[in-house]
Amino acid sequence: MERILITGGAGFIGSHLADALIDQGYRVRVLDALSEQVHGGVRQPPDYLNPAVEFMHGDICNAESVGEALQNVDAVFHFAAAVGVGQSMYQIARYTDINNRGTAVLLQCLIEQPVKKLAVASSMSVYGEGLYRAADGQTCAPPERLPAQLQQGLWELRDKNGGSLQPLPTPESKTTSPASVYALSKYDQERLCLLVGQAYNIPTVALRFFNVYGTRQALSNPYTGVLAIFAARYLNGNSPLIFEDGEQQRDFVNIRDVVQACVLALERDQAAGRIFNVGSGLSHTVRDIAAHMGRLLGREEIRPVITRQYRVGDIRHCFADIGEARRILGYTPRIGLEEGMGELVEWLQTQAAFDRFEAANEELSQRGLRL
Repeated sequence: MERILITGGAGFIGSHLADALIDQGYRVRVLDALSEQVHGGVRQPPDYLNPAVEFMHGDICNAESVGEALQNVDAVFHFAAAVGVGQSMYQIARYTDINNRGTAVLLQCLIEQPVKKLAVASSMSVYGEGLYRAADGQTCAPPERLPAQLQQGLWELRDKNGGSLQPLPTPESKTTSPASVYALSKYDQERLCLLVGQAYNIPTVALRFFNVYGTRQALSNPYTGVLAIFAARYLNGNSPLIFEDGEQQRDFVNIRDVVQACVLALERDQAAGRIFNVGSGLSHTVRDIAAHMGRLLGREEIRPVITRQYRVGDIRHCFADIGEARRILGYTPRIGLEEGMGELVEWLQTQAAFDRFEAANEELSQRGLRL
């Protein structure tokens, strides 16, 4: 394989992957619509995009643009997507159009212009709640939390007898249960790609990214990763607002480890037809992550605020079992949270961040999606 297309490749993850592929001798083409929410009003590729990238400005939903981008391409990383759980719950048509129909347009074009490998970016959100262990030692996939429970501030999940449940690392075998429009669209993306890939003999792999963090995150996008949102709050002298009680457990994985997994998925033939979790394999509470970000930024005087509110579509605990990626891909996370957050903070000191979180939060509240 020589030339790789990355849809959505001017963004956070795609641009880092482009760097790694170019360093390894691949030629990289990027198709990106340069969404205003991610890139601001600028209609030029971001300064951080590798100058060796062949950039094409175009919409994933436009078959003509996609067909042109696929010319003489050997493999595709499909990263183009609208991202954000909360926003997806009131921009339903937009998320479904970009994520579902955009993927369908790409696959329709791939029937006429097949490639040697297709990798699609999926999300941990497809699981809904992660895997749990009940008091009797049995593992289980609990149902969604009920609004009446959340309104009482009863955040943790319970079994049918009211017993406590212990969160466990979530493997790919756990039944999916998307709890938001975004999550459902990511599930549709991975299933469409795997289904069509099998039908047309295009080796396809789906990568379920957990909470990715690192340099080049869109700091002014209030629907980006939680670390970037917290950073924008701190940099503007505002307290991070934490939903529920802050004890939600998540898996934070550094962008460099995500890129490692992507390259392995491209180069390992054994990856074809499979789904892989891409995380650190560790869990941290949102409360601890927020406080640690404040310390690293030297903003200890700004204390995170526990709102004890919840958002429709949020889940309680989910962190990755990465055994399958270790076994099949040879994936090994190398960047610890301390090192990774240190790099992120160093980069943050050079950035301007507009804090739009409260406006986005109010939008959810007005629509009854934040209570």
